[in-house]
Amino acid sequence: MTELLTRLFIRDKDNVQDPAVRQRYGALSGFTGICLNILLFLGKLIAGTVSGSIAITADAFNNLSDAGSSVVTLIGFRLAGQKPDRDHPFGHGRVEYLSGLAVSVVILLMGFELGKTSFQKILSPQPVDFSLLPLIILPVSILVKGWMYLFNRKLGKKIDSAAMMATAADSLSDMASTAVVLLGTLAEHFFRIQLDGYLGVLVAIFILYTGVSAMKDTIDPLLGRAPDPALVAGIRRLALAPPEILGLHDLIVHDYGPGRLFASLHAEVDKDDDISAIHDIIDTVERQIYHELGCEICIHMDPIAVGDKKTAECRIMAANLLAEIDPKLTMHDFRITSGPDHTNLIFDVVRPLDCKYTSEELQQRIQTAVSALPGRYFAVITVDTPRI
Repeated sequence: MTELLTRLFIRDKDNVQDPAVRQRYGALSGFTGICLNILLFLGKLIAGTVSGSIAITADAFNNLSDAGSSVVTLIGFRLAGQKPDRDHPFGHGRVEYLSGLAVSVVILLMGFELGKTSFQKILSPQPVDFSLLPLIILPVSILVKGWMYLFNRKLGKKIDSAAMMATAADSLSDMASTAVVLLGTLAEHFFRIQLDGYLGVLVAIFILYTGVSAMKDTIDPLLGRAPDPALVAGIRRLALAPPEILGLHDLIVHDYGPGRLFASLHAEVDKDDDISAIHDIIDTVERQIYHELGCEICIHMDPIAVGDKKTAECRIMAANLLAEIDPKLTMHDFRITSGPDHTNLIFDVVRPLDCKYTSEELQQRIQTAVSALPGRYFAVITVDTPRI
């Protein structure tokens, strides 16, 4: 069914990096959610009113909030699909994350309200009238929500959308809550056990857990999470493919929304090579990374001394010192300046986030170790933190 809907309503459905295509996916998800959730709301509201079950009525309003969430998702994808403008030169893709965050907030609010209502039902229990209507509406609702979970999950994975994955998680929590309500209704009728309020509390806890998980998935990219390791590995592979590029460092990836990745890195090249030829090679690498990985990238050239024996010896000495201080330390941009009475070793050190030394302590330790080397060496270092 999902494949049929995408073929019918989404033109160029495989071009998921295109904002216009992503907007059509969002519209399909949003309109489907609005229609189905409103139908479920009306059916459960009638069933809850007829039976007098607070759990069924609460479940009905949970579906109504889902319809509202679908409206938020629909608006979010429409805004995210807008073209870059003067105030937002990198586009509006992060609106997708904001819409996913809004859906998560709605989930949390509904979980809180359902928990409060269910607790009141525990304090003031009232019998539930058994009727055939809930036994029809509730199983149908479980099946519909199960399909919506699979539907939004498949679309979310297809276009890598946190908002759709949050909507899918909400559908899964709705399945569980409706199933619990159905079991409570059957238990109260056949065993005369009033579980309506208690089961409502359990459903509320599950909904709150789902909301927190979905919120984390949308907040992380807004805060600036680490890039996908597969993307980093791909960039390294393509950047280091030409033999003229000897190493790379300071890779930084910026996420401006799904399909809007920008990156920069420093590429080490032989300072004696033809700069024009190296520049042409780097331009080619930038285009390859964009076409294969969908990431726009700017590569900065760092010239290094390759054939100088003195520089090579000093680099080995510095690397050995770093390994003694912390095996995880790495360095880049290594060069030397020799004077009449001393030699400066100039380089950057990458300090791991779990390093036991602060940047200041690390800098002091390295400078002390270099000064202790025979031959009057001094360290001029910059301590960096890893970006990947």
